[in-house]
Amino acid sequence: MPVEMQQRKEQDRSIAGRFEMRRRLPSPALEGIVTDICSYRETAAGHFHNVEYASLTVPLVISFAEPFAIGLGKAPGDNDRFASFAAGLFAGPVVIESFGGACCVQVNFTPLGARRFFKLPMSELTDSMVVLDDVLGAEGMALRERLGNAPDWAARFDIAEAFVAARLENAAETPLEIAWAYDRIITSGGRTRISSIAERLGRSRKHLASGFSDAIGIGPKTLSRIVRFNRALGLSRQQTVDWADIAADCGYADQAHLVREFRDLAGETPTALAR
Repeated sequence: MPVEMQQRKEQDRSIAGRFEMRRRLPSPALEGIVTDICSYRETAAGHFHNVEYASLTVPLVISFAEPFAIGLGKAPGDNDRFASFAAGLFAGPVVIESFGGACCVQVNFTPLGARRFFKLPMSELTDSMVVLDDVLGAEGMALRERLGNAPDWAARFDIAEAFVAARLENAAETPLEIAWAYDRIITSGGRTRISSIAERLGRSRKHLASGFSDAIGIGPKTLSRIVRFNRALGLSRQQTVDWADIAADCGYADQAHLVREFRDLAGETPTALAR
């Protein structure tokens, strides 16, 4: 990759000497498969606490140092320690803690891209973290070793991107009807009725849900909830907040419905997130 292009595609971030992050957008060949590739390294001792809200990102994390403590919908316990792993979609908040010694590369997949890359039903990753050797076997362990031996982050990004591209060769394509239904839900902001999608495809809702379980790990109804929630969250950060207007714009029955969804998918009320 030319140096000029590499510099345009990568972004650095550091916070008060506590941690360093770098982000690279994928090459055009991985568009629709990978959203970005990130590095993360903590540079000072401390207790790092982060909450990630329900999203449509399927991460592959490859660690070179201390594991993260991760709790799905709750504070992590003593046994919730994960170093290198893949995580499926989860319709709720994810609590992540570390203690100053974390260092990793993270490849973030789209839901449909993850199915092609991992080559297994995504329901096997839903609501869970699966360790690297279980999800990628010997290939994954060899990748971790290569990344650990690389001289710098740019080289690690190159290795990770090449590994993803190689695994996609001869990977099965997403069934057209599932890809179409997924796109309808995304482009409508989660407002399209699932029954109308099933009817358009000439399929039952049960058949459609089965296809979604294999392709992305969650059903179309849950996908719609996550899409609506993220759209509402995005709107709240772009304009003067009127939650009743946002609820109506995003297809919620009323403001109380929006509040319930925020509690389920973010673990917080809308006003708490706005603060």
